[in-house]
Amino acid sequence: MQKFYFLVLLMSLFFSSNSYAQYSSQNDAKYIATLKAVVNYKIDDKEHINDIESLRQNKQFNQKLQRMLNKLSNERTKDAKNRQVLKILEKAGEDIYKILD
Repeated sequence: MQKFYFLVLLMSLFFSSNSYAQYSSQNDAKYIATLKAVVNYKIDDKEHINDIESLRQNKQFNQKLQRMLNKLSNERTKDAKNRQVLKILEKAGEDIYKILD
């Protein structure tokens, strides 16, 4: 009987940690989605539209931006640089989410 209770306890701990990880992962995804939506919306802000259009036409800037993006990866195994960038994006998304909610 004690083995049964022990097994039930282990299973409940396992499932609770899995549900917490899933909840945390969903929140991270929610914050990234919020950040993307706000950036897509604010990129057409009248105050910055001319500067953004100028950058879009700037070949040197676009090449440098592409070199920077090439340092990132969307693979499941992320290096330190990818983790750092992702943490910054998640934090920014969380901050924006809390401001707008």
